[in-house]
Amino acid sequence: EEGDAAMTAKNYPEVVAKYSEYLKLTNYEDESRIFNCAFAAYNAKKYDDAIKFYDMAIQKGYKADDAYVGKAMSLRSQDKAADFTATVEAGLKANAQNANLEKLLYAYCMKKGQAAQKAGKTEEAEELFKDVLVVSNAKYKGNALYSLGVMFYNAGAKILADANPIATSDPDKYAAEKKKADAQMAKAKGYLEQAVALNAADANSKKILDAINAAAK
Repeated sequence: EEGDAAMTAKNYPEVVAKYSEYLKLTNYEDESRIFNCAFAAYNAKKYDDAIKFYDMAIQKGYKADDAYVGKAMSLRSQDKAADFTATVEAGLKANAQNANLEKLLYAYCMKKGQAAQKAGKTEEAEELFKDVLVVSNAKYKGNALYSLGVMFYNAGAKILADANPIATSDPDKYAAEKKKADAQMAKAKGYLEQAVALNAADANSKKILDAINAAAK
């Protein structure tokens, strides 16, 4: 009752304290209060407690879709990228139509991927963008594939631009650099072709694909 009163008053730290005590005494059988304790813990920024109780709700099959979302949000708040994506993937495996999980994954991975790309961490950015590809939302997938394509196209173009001044003076080194650039362009082409296959009206991906194909002639 004290926990219920604290919940009504939105005194979330008190909710966690009272419900935790109550649930321990009752052997964690009250599914509703397990879930509400997780909700309160998240709002109290007690993310480890939130994860623990959301896990219990998931295991009991109580509001599992919402519990996966809550757990993912708690992990996001702790910036635990690997655990966050693993939780989202588990939630989508349990219910592929969980739109809230897909939205969370897309927003988090795209933001982190763009930051990694800006910092020159291409491999990290690639993995983050690729994490989005597990979703069913075609727009999210298309944007992630386009981001991947643009990233590798720009990388290849930069290598070529840097190598052009030595094309005549050092042809062997130029050839080596062009080989690197071609590898980047090939990766870009692969991702962009997937984007166009997903959405034939994707003009941005088509434009870069045309540029890659023209350069290869």
